[in-house]
Amino acid sequence: MTDDAAPDLRASDTDRERVADILRDALAEGRLDMEEFGERLDATYRARTYGELAPITRDLPSAGVSAPAVSLTKEPVPSDDWAGRIVGGDDDGRSSWAVAVMSGFQRKGHWTAPRRFNCFAFWGGGDIDLREANFADREIVINAVAIMGGVDITVPPGVEVVVRGIGIMGGFDHREEGVPAEPGAPRVVVTGFAFWGGVGVQRKLPRAEKQRLREERRRQKLERKANRRELGASSDATSWDGGLGGLHGTPAEERPERRDGRGGHGGHGGYGH
Repeated sequence: MTDDAAPDLRASDTDRERVADILRDALAEGRLDMEEFGERLDATYRARTYGELAPITRDLPSAGVSAPAVSLTKEPVPSDDWAGRIVGGDDDGRSSWAVAVMSGFQRKGHWTAPRRFNCFAFWGGGDIDLREANFADREIVINAVAIMGGVDITVPPGVEVVVRGIGIMGGFDHREEGVPAEPGAPRVVVTGFAFWGGVGVQRKLPRAEKQRLREERRRQKLERKANRRELGASSDATSWDGGLGGLHGTPAEERPERRDGRGGHGGHGGYGH
């Protein structure tokens, strides 16, 4: 099955198992938590068509798994959409550094990531979220130094990630490297140093998209419940009509006699009239 296949075609058990395998891999790699994994696995085994299967793994990479019979890659974002988020210009006035000493820092929401962002965490932590950010250039560099602390970097789907940091009794997360970039998407280079600390990189959908998917799953769940109720009502009506039909269609000689003697002609004969 290819991306050109009709989404209304029925999916097979093999298709559902392929999707389930990708979900299990995503859980093991930390891309999904247990709650998300349970919701998606439940939706997988309830899915009846390719159109219902496709959104379940749209935000998960399929590298290392045999291609399933349904598209499991996120639809490409037109380059014009990314062009609108790469604003260019000077970095003056933009947030270009952050420090957390026994504390924390955040850069998230609608902000502009500069060409180079320097951050330092000592016995503390930092959160850099690029899902709703604009980019000062097509390539930005995040230089993170974590000493007995940590820095978490979140990027949206489609962005290319390159990790070049050095870890001593600590580490940099390389799991998001190698994911194909979408047309026109920026490149995020992560450099720096980690000592007894770590710099993590994860790929997540923007909040608005996650909310849209939740609403879509909720709508599909309500539709399935409504369909089950309609099927149940139809089944009950058929059973009731069948029962009435059985009574109306019973020949008179096969119907049970009434016990008060008034149910048949033979009752009068018993009195000798």
